[in-house]
Amino acid sequence: MSNQPTVATISEYDGESVTLNGWLYNIRGSGKIAFPQLRDGTGIIQCVAKKAVLGDEAFDALRHLGQESSLSLTGTIHADERAQGGFEMQVTGVTVHQKATGYPISPKEHGPAFLHDHRHLWMRSKKQHAILKIRHLCIRAIRDYFDDRDFLLMDSPIFTPNPCEGTSTLFETEYFGQPAYLSQSGQLYQEAGAMAFGKTYTFGPTFRAEKSSTRRHLTEFWMVEPEIAYANLDDIMDLAEDFMVEVVQSVLNNGGREHLAVLERDISVLENVQKPFPRMSYDEACVQLEALGVPVDQDDDFGSPHETELTKQYDRPIMVHRYPTAVKAFYMKEDPENPARVLGMDMLAPEGYGEIIGSGQREDSEDVLVRKIAEHGLNQDHFEWYLDLRRYGSVPHGGFGLGLERLVCWICGIRHIRETVPFPRMMDRLTP
Repeated sequence: MSNQPTVATISEYDGESVTLNGWLYNIRGSGKIAFPQLRDGTGIIQCVAKKAVLGDEAFDALRHLGQESSLSLTGTIHADERAQGGFEMQVTGVTVHQKATGYPISPKEHGPAFLHDHRHLWMRSKKQHAILKIRHLCIRAIRDYFDDRDFLLMDSPIFTPNPCEGTSTLFETEYFGQPAYLSQSGQLYQEAGAMAFGKTYTFGPTFRAEKSSTRRHLTEFWMVEPEIAYANLDDIMDLAEDFMVEVVQSVLNNGGREHLAVLERDISVLENVQKPFPRMSYDEACVQLEALGVPVDQDDDFGSPHETELTKQYDRPIMVHRYPTAVKAFYMKEDPENPARVLGMDMLAPEGYGEIIGSGQREDSEDVLVRKIAEHGLNQDHFEWYLDLRRYGSVPHGGFGLGLERLVCWICGIRHIRETVPFPRMMDRLTP
């Protein structure tokens, strides 16, 4: 099976007779010749089928197949620069596995609701195919980055007894007679991992019950979250910057350009993702925004208009650090020089895509953490294990979280995050 020819490897078989398994993407022609296009998941190849070669029965069977019928085509491969992919097949044999009729997704315009109702089929289209290929390349690049730097992959639990990012976005469920919540983040558990192994990461699904229908939000998404012991905010910003450059360039250098071309993405935007990234404090960013005529409440978090206007001024991601303490999570370490600010950083993508990384140094003092748990109205009993990390060998430490779907959305240059995941979950969608 490993040597089975595919469209992606067809250049290796120039002049040879091969069999390709796949689905009918399109077919045209009339009379005694037809031009079926076969897709096999790795690409699409133009084929030439002649009645004189196939015979009347096989040729007519092929001509009357509907889109997405499953079939195997046997034939000789020839280089042809005019053909899609540079090769075509002269068909000598046809095997039909299933004859499809009435495929619901046609070249005409379909609304978003219709397409997402048929997401299980829509992902076969060229653009959706390209987006999910880019998603795969991002995942591979992320894993390679941390694995190559000796981070230990340590899975965080999905069921948790306590919130991480605030109580207003929790999905609650019953867990054998007691309340439990779907994980908002694996970070707290990675802090335990960092104290055991030095540096760890988790990469898996997270859940936020945000009643938001914006183009930036999903209720279920994937996050990668590294955590490092003996690290301060500057260390984490350096890590996030290096990580982003390496991941974007890996996507471009490992086949991503071909898929991005399908999406008509401006590659130059991604080629500009090089160190150093502009860095500024939250207060400095506020000054910039005021100068740009964008009003800012200097004790509040930035919204989409602020992030969009700010990133317009730069050709690569920017790093904004030291946000107001009041708008950040309880575990963020306060800036010793200004307790009204925390040692946290958000990386904002250009072109209005907003936050793609949230990071920071964690509070390492037990006394301060106890106070902040109380200030946030959280139950300390649920965090006794977390406080143990400050009682037994506490050190400065930190990490970041990157939402995979937001990264894919920006790299692909698409408008809505729902297209970046095979089966999106949003406030108004639980199917298919």
